[in-house]
Amino acid sequence: MSKSYGEEWQSDDVLRDVSVDFPAGELTVIVGPSGCGKSTLVNLLAGFESPDTGQVLVDGTPITGPAKDRMVVFQETALIPWQTTVENVTFGPKMRGDKKGAALQKEAEDLLIKVGLGEFMNKFPIQLSGGMQRRAELARALINEPTVMLMDEPFRGLDAMSRSLMQEFFLELFEENQKTNIFVTSEIDEAIFLADNLVILSNKPTTVQTVIKIDLPRPRNYKMLTTAKAFKYKRQAMDLLHGEAMKSFAVLK
Repeated sequence: MSKSYGEEWQSDDVLRDVSVDFPAGELTVIVGPSGCGKSTLVNLLAGFESPDTGQVLVDGTPITGPAKDRMVVFQETALIPWQTTVENVTFGPKMRGDKKGAALQKEAEDLLIKVGLGEFMNKFPIQLSGGMQRRAELARALINEPTVMLMDEPFRGLDAMSRSLMQEFFLELFEENQKTNIFVTSEIDEAIFLADNLVILSNKPTTVQTVIKIDLPRPRNYKMLTTAKAFKYKRQAMDLLHGEAMKSFAVLK
């Protein structure tokens, strides 16, 4: 598929002939140079935008718009500030009318306990730390029972310790439920720690450079990043990304 913006005589080609598979039940991480269109790709997968050419398919069915089978956790918090944590989690199902009443309330409370927010159900977003807000957003996505989870740099802006804890927490959730996850990041160590498959994008107009299968056992821990195998993956990814970054600088010159 391809995607560009602007008028025909002055268009900005963002994605060009991007073709990639996201295996069911696996965690695929997308990395690429800054500004290459990673968030644009997420928007296309979520159905917020449509490609100019090509299709986006889920289980063989074309995506025609947003739907609850694809839930997005964004870079910035998207919690509703005047709703409590549990109200944020129940908001989507209530609006659609597909879950309601005491059963929905209990499901939301159970999810919040599961993500470590049992004591913060009735707090407002401003009363939660950055890491807590991210966990609330995970619960809000999971209550919709999506086929695909889309994570657009969800831990960006967190301090180093909070980010590390959220990576471990996210992996525990993934390894427990094995949902199809597509995770965008700019951090190579994070990508290798999380991924089953690492998709490396080129500079704009963006294509898929390569897909690296990350053959590290699960469950994972940070000690694995010090192994020779993990270092080999990191060096391979860094070499590819450095080459693309140099192309960006060449254009600016």
